[in-house]
Amino acid sequence: MARKMLKKGDGEEGKAEGDIRFTDGIPSEVKEIVARAGSRGELTQVMCQILDGRDKNKAIRRNVKGPVQVGDILMLLETEIEANRLGGGRRGGRK
Repeated sequence: MARKMLKKGDGEEGKAEGDIRFTDGIPSEVKEIVARAGSRGELTQVMCQILDGRDKNKAIRRNVKGPVQVGDILMLLETEIEANRLGGGRRGGRK
């Protein structure tokens, strides 16, 4: 546990900081690696399936920084926002 002890000359005499709290993550499993993203290819776009929570069994697209492979578990802070598709599709309007 992280606690900070203060000296008597610091203004607050003998008080300690509280515990550090983290937001609960929602687990999701990587099902497919879609593409590389970013100007230098530092991001990987993946399709993942939500394993728990309100959006259980929903498949969403996310950008991941760092090494990732199929079967990895990602802990997501939110499950409502999906990453944009890469490539953009056809441009110019020709048929």
